[in-house]
Amino acid sequence: MSKIEKPETPNSKLETNNWFASWFDTPYYHILYKERDETEAQHFMDNITQYLNLPEESKILDLACGKGRHSIYLNQLGYEVTGADLSENSIQEAKNYENEKLHFKVHDMRIPFEEKFDAIFNLFTSFGYFDDDNDNFTTLKAMKDSLTEYGFAVIDFMNVHQVIQNLIPEETKSVDGINFHIKRYVLDNHICKEIDFEDQGTKFHFTEKVKALTLNDFETMMEQAEIYLLDIFGDYKLKKFHKMESERLIMIFK
Repeated sequence: MSKIEKPETPNSKLETNNWFASWFDTPYYHILYKERDETEAQHFMDNITQYLNLPEESKILDLACGKGRHSIYLNQLGYEVTGADLSENSIQEAKNYENEKLHFKVHDMRIPFEEKFDAIFNLFTSFGYFDDDNDNFTTLKAMKDSLTEYGFAVIDFMNVHQVIQNLIPEETKSVDGINFHIKRYVLDNHICKEIDFEDQGTKFHFTEKVKALTLNDFETMMEQAEIYLLDIFGDYKLKKFHKMESERLIMIFK
């Protein structure tokens, strides 16, 4: 695997203490990623719920749900859905869509739920945020412990081999009149993204940092957690996973 090292730049600081707690709680995170393909996301939910053969009355946990776009669609399909996320601002906004079968709550993914679910979805690379590997393992265990006896869990993660191979070191994205200057690199087995921009005269700097977990890494953690890996897919159409070509690493387990 090729390695793109962090460029030497002055005044470049990595936020190592829960970067996700601050970045995901800002409106700028949602501005930068506002152009995500909703149709593709909905097709993925259609495909995965059909693959799992989930009855309509099933209880689903959308873990690290953000503003709840997947949760809302799953609820429209007829499921009873709980969306959970660490970001208070995102959950506050998601609560506008609550109904009798759709609920949102602030929750740390490392902690199991008392309630048990028929399916748990962890989507769009919402895993591997923690500096301590034990926290990633604890999250996996918490997912397993929050499932019913016959429940299934799904992790939709990036395929790190493909990501690193195609990493764009620098680019600028202009969204809603804001120029986001983005730098990407690999450091200490993490894929890092530094985001700099200015809005209304104020300069901002945020960092995304995700552990470069491979399928082998997940398999090792799952074996230790006594989790059974059922199937692996390489994209949202549930095509076969190919180590160097697939866009995603989608794992089904229980």
